[in-house]
Amino acid sequence: MKKVGLYLSIIMFMVLMMSCKKDGKSLFTPTSSGRPYELLVVVDKAQWEKPVGRALFNVLDKDVPGLPQSERSFRISTVTPDHFDRTFKIFRNIIIVDIQDIYSQPKFKFSRDVYSSPQIIMRIQAPNDESFQNYVQKNSQVIIDFFVKSEMNRQINNLKEKHNKAVSARIKSLFDVDVWVPVELDKYKVGKDFLWASTNRASGDMNFVIYSYPYTDKKTFTKEYFINKRDSVMKINIPGEREGMYMATDKDFVDVKDIVVKGDYGFEARGLWQMENDMMGGPFVAHARVDRANGRIIVVEGFIYSPEKLKRNIMRQLEASLYTLQLSDEKPSHEIPVDDNVTEEKNR
Repeated sequence: MKKVGLYLSIIMFMVLMMSCKKDGKSLFTPTSSGRPYELLVVVDKAQWEKPVGRALFNVLDKDVPGLPQSERSFRISTVTPDHFDRTFKIFRNIIIVDIQDIYSQPKFKFSRDVYSSPQIIMRIQAPNDESFQNYVQKNSQVIIDFFVKSEMNRQINNLKEKHNKAVSARIKSLFDVDVWVPVELDKYKVGKDFLWASTNRASGDMNFVIYSYPYTDKKTFTKEYFINKRDSVMKINIPGEREGMYMATDKDFVDVKDIVVKGDYGFEARGLWQMENDMMGGPFVAHARVDRANGRIIVVEGFIYSPEKLKRNIMRQLEASLYTLQLSDEKPSHEIPVDDNVTEEKNR
């Protein structure tokens, strides 16, 4: 009887533990596999080799914008539905190709942490091959942004637990805003309405910059205004090793667009920087936001110097930091919303 009682206790304990959840997932949920920006596509081999599969591959295989050399948006792997077993189900990023005549129209759906954590699964439904192909091609940026934002949200969660608190405290005292930067950026320099944090490495060097200026001109959010302002700030605050060297923007390689950050307007610029009268250069990405409470513009920027090395992952790590900027009158928000075109299916 004692053994029966012990077995019942063990069973009840396991049921209790499996029912316990943290952040919406079971405590027994395994850790997801794969590296950041790796993506598994669940698709029939025949479909993958047809135009329907090529359309999806071409979307996922696009170059990352704003880098000096070609780098793909994702590392892509595939598996057929009949081999989509326990080993593959714990992959961190999954797309399921779901083409059946039971559907009336194409649609995106996604779910979180179904088989592992952290995990995102996107299901692309369509009634036939042609509608799938057209839908994927039409919504290519939706697919890319969805998985990029999902990875950045994971990086933001990591930053929440582990960021450079000394740099954050210094920024708070100077600008009265909160922002999280990777803990490796442990060297910083302060100027007038300016702070530059860096890893100070010879290669693979990561950098974060924040600066502010009065909001006096409606033309602030234009490509030309941003470049001129950036160049004037960087020339003063980021000189080179010798006189006559300073950071400047490569005007021929800058793209800008309007974005939404924490439900408010933001201006994004990404492109290439170079050191005048020197051979140094690399990519940057910046957000400019209106701090209405103080009548100013706050700019946060990440840039790297990483010659002859891949840059996608560390640039996106810095970009995730930009989204953590919290102005003095904003409520805390630590997740980049996904596109409204992608419907979330809640797990039970």
